[in-house]
Amino acid sequence: MESEIKCYTSDHLSTEEQSICDKPGVEINSNLDMSLSQAESHKLPIDKTLVSEFKQMKLEKEAQKNWDLFYKRNTTNFFKDRHWTTREFEELKSCREFESQRLVLLEAGCGVGNCIFPLLEEDRNIFIYACDFSQRAVDFVKQHPLYCPERCKAFRCDLTQDDLRGKVPPASVDVVTLIFVLSAIHPDKMVRSLENIFRVLKPGGCVLFRDYGLNDHAMQRFKAANKLGQNFYVRQDGTRSFFFSKELLAELFEGRGFHSVANDYVFRKTVNKKEGLCVQRVFLQSKFTKAHQTETSP
Repeated sequence: MESEIKCYTSDHLSTEEQSICDKPGVEINSNLDMSLSQAESHKLPIDKTLVSEFKQMKLEKEAQKNWDLFYKRNTTNFFKDRHWTTREFEELKSCREFESQRLVLLEAGCGVGNCIFPLLEEDRNIFIYACDFSQRAVDFVKQHPLYCPERCKAFRCDLTQDDLRGKVPPASVDVVTLIFVLSAIHPDKMVRSLENIFRVLKPGGCVLFRDYGLNDHAMQRFKAANKLGQNFYVRQDGTRSFFFSKELLAELFEGRGFHSVANDYVFRKTVNKKEGLCVQRVFLQSKFTKAHQTETSP
C-alpha cells in the first residue's frame, strides 16, 4: 500500500494517512507487538471524554458539512489513487464464479473515486455503485473523465440513515469495499451502516474492510482535548476518527449476520529517509461474508 500522507507535525490529523510527512515514504512489513511501551502509553489521551456533550452533538449534526468543507478545500488533490486494492484484496479478482462474470461492487464511502477509478481502468468487466456522505465528493466522481453511467453509478448516501436499496437493488452486490470509512462514523451508528450494507449484498458476497487499528500512530498523535470517547477522536477540521480492535470489529459484523473469514492487524513502518522519520502504522484488514442460505435482514 502506498502512503497517502500530508503533514507529520499536525496534532489534528485530517486524512486516513495523515500524520507522517509531506514526502512519500517507504512501507516496511513489520511484526510489531500490539502493546505500547510505557513511554508510548503516556502519550495517549487519558481515558476520559473531555469534549463537551454540546460540542459532540454539534459535531454529529455538522458531520456532512465538515466533510463537504474538507473536499471544498482539498478538491481531488488530497488522497492518492489506491492502486493497491487488488493486491491487498485478491477477492476483487478471484470471487467471480466464472471468468466472464460481471462483478458488481459497492464502494461505500467512495470519496472522490481514488479506489473506484483504478478498478474501472483495470477491470473492464465490473460495475461499481459508489456512494459518499459528501455531495461535493460525489460531484467530483461524476466529473472524472473515467466516469461512465454504463459502468458506474455514484450517489450521495448517509449509510446510517438512507436506505441503500433506494439506489442499489436488494441482494445484488458481489463485493462491498469499506476502506477507511467506518472509522469516520459515530460508534453508536456503525451497526446501522452494516445493516444497510447487509441488505444489498448477495448471499455469499463479501465485505472487504481496511481501517485504523488500535494504537496506530495517528491515534497517538491526538491530544486529550480531542477525545470524544473510547478510541474516538475529533480532528481540527471537525472530522472524526475511530480506532478499532479486531475483537470489536468482529463483534460489530457478526452481530449483524456476517461471517468472519479474515480479521487481523496489518503492521507497517512508514519510513521517510529524507526527513529521518519512521512511524508505526496499525491497520485492520478484514473480510466478512454473508451466508449463502436465505436470511432475513437484521
